[in-house]
Amino acid sequence: MADGKAMLTGLKVVDLTTVVFGPYCTHILAELGADVIKVEVPGSGDSFRWSGKAAATHGMAPAFMAINGSKQSIALDLKTAADLETMKKLLSDADVFVLNVRGKAAERLGLDYEAVKAIKPDIIYAHCVGFGQDGPYADLQAYDDVIQAASGTATLLPRVDGDPRARYLPSLIADKVAGLHGAHAVLAAIIHHMRTGEGQLVEIPMFEVFTNFMLLEHLGGLAFDPPNAPVGYFRQIDPDRQPFPTSDGYVSIVAYTDESWSRIFELLGNPGFLDQDAFATRKARGRNLPLLYREIARLTPGFTTADLVARCHAAQIPAQPVRDLADIMNDPHLAATGFFEAYEHPTEGRCFRMGHPVRFGVSLGGAGKVAPAIGEQSEEIRRSISG
Repeated sequence: MADGKAMLTGLKVVDLTTVVFGPYCTHILAELGADVIKVEVPGSGDSFRWSGKAAATHGMAPAFMAINGSKQSIALDLKTAADLETMKKLLSDADVFVLNVRGKAAERLGLDYEAVKAIKPDIIYAHCVGFGQDGPYADLQAYDDVIQAASGTATLLPRVDGDPRARYLPSLIADKVAGLHGAHAVLAAIIHHMRTGEGQLVEIPMFEVFTNFMLLEHLGGLAFDPPNAPVGYFRQIDPDRQPFPTSDGYVSIVAYTDESWSRIFELLGNPGFLDQDAFATRKARGRNLPLLYREIARLTPGFTTADLVARCHAAQIPAQPVRDLADIMNDPHLAATGFFEAYEHPTEGRCFRMGHPVRFGVSLGGAGKVAPAIGEQSEEIRRSISG
């Protein structure tokens, strides 16, 4: 029976992470109701605090606020004996310890798994690392750009547009994917602890996590020995499978089923296009997809975006206008579902935040609390462990 409490109420998480990978993991736990204590360097704090323009207070960049809401912050200089001792007291009754300090540095601080396990035998120790610790890259630094390069992701856009320059996808996608894996790994470890009473070391290596994520579709023909096709999922790297131009913008139209083609060309006013021998069979249409995409792109400029979207929806064809990123807060669906929430931040004034995207039948608990200043709860947290 529901007790009215958030799902992770009572779970104490000590968070020694910075930037995006680790903080995104702990952000998800915090939104689900966990008590997350973020440990920051006095003065400078998490370097991601400085990743964009703040509204009023230095160190309150919007992206930092987005993934550090619902947390408490304590400022500790772990190079000093007193603050390191405070850290160990925090860990003594923690359920989960999430860190992205590299292994050798954690050992020097006495915060490696075996040392922390001696403090709290059933701790879940979630180590966010760049590379698996049993491989030759174990001690290397890893950031999103590095992982996009190492995983082959930076060679995807050249496969699409023919420009041979390697390029990054313009998103911290490797960090965020790894953070998601970190969150579900911690939740799995919590369930294991509930069943057995055992803690454990959980390693979340960003390189392996993101390579796995990208190659689910892009391993392609290399999945077989010998390979039977090139690497890359052909639908995603087809240069003609792009948003189509309209008279006033761009539109996404997806013909995912073979039966969709006739409806698309009918609503575009050229149903006879499919009568050609090149499109006579399903196999032929699949082989000549670029020709189909090119004809759609030739026809769509004769329509407004709104008209095309309405026609596609009426014909049960998946379609959406291409919305400029700067206009996303005006999306009517997101407005209706309350996706963006206005709130008053105590130092930054009126702000907007995104609600947790997954909906549950019980309270999230942690969602909606503001991101802390560096060490904002230091004294309160110190008092709570002083006994």
